[in-house]
Amino acid sequence: MTSLKQRLSSLTGHRTLVLHPDFCGLEAFMQSLPERFAAGEGTVVYKGRNELRRMACGDYDLVVKSFHRPNVVNRFVYGVFRPSKAKRSYEHACMYLHIGVGTPRPVGYLNVRRGLLFDRSYYVTLMSTCPHVYNDLFYQKFDYADEVVRAVGHTTGILHEHGYAHKDYGRGNILFQQTADGIKIEIVDLNRMYVGPIDLKRGCKNFERLPATPHMHRLLAEEYAAVRGFDAEECYRLMRAYRSTQPGKIDGLY
Repeated sequence: MTSLKQRLSSLTGHRTLVLHPDFCGLEAFMQSLPERFAAGEGTVVYKGRNELRRMACGDYDLVVKSFHRPNVVNRFVYGVFRPSKAKRSYEHACMYLHIGVGTPRPVGYLNVRRGLLFDRSYYVTLMSTCPHVYNDLFYQKFDYADEVVRAVGHTTGILHEHGYAHKDYGRGNILFQQTADGIKIEIVDLNRMYVGPIDLKRGCKNFERLPATPHMHRLLAEEYAAVRGFDAEECYRLMRAYRSTQPGKIDGLY
């Protein structure tokens, strides 16, 4: 059992590192992430509320996500009570891989605090080999587009069967690649996840942020229903209905 002294040490410690056993050699790199970001190291992949940078360490091609610093109230909440977004991302990625759902391979995470106040957190994965995102289906020609859509429906069904639903299941968070073994799907941005029973309606509603033509919805519904043991026609009807409620949508796509 953890002693009170150990718990207080954990709460007030400056940095907390969790590293996947396969990447023990990256401990020094992980510990130095705040300094590397401050120095502008790496190539910026995305910069907004959070920031993603591509970095190299030895033979590893890595993606590092730096989560923004919360407001003062949440800095205390995350510092004492709630797991950081980086920790949740890492744990959810491990859960995904455990049930056979693709996501970039998790390397580890680093939490930084100042006293009892949470400061920042960093989540690190290997760089995905998938060159495309779901949204590319509307801007590029893919001879295997139907296979991709079916793979998304199938993968989502597996997640829901295990009681996991991505809370930001949008067009930019599903990666894909055609391989000799079929379509490879990887899901990213995993810090927000529903965990619990997922019935027909909740499951179909989880697709509402994905743009889709009627044909695409038909493919999604068929694959999803096959995994879940649901009626495909009912899945199709619900997916179309939930998608229609999304603001800013044009012709069933946006």
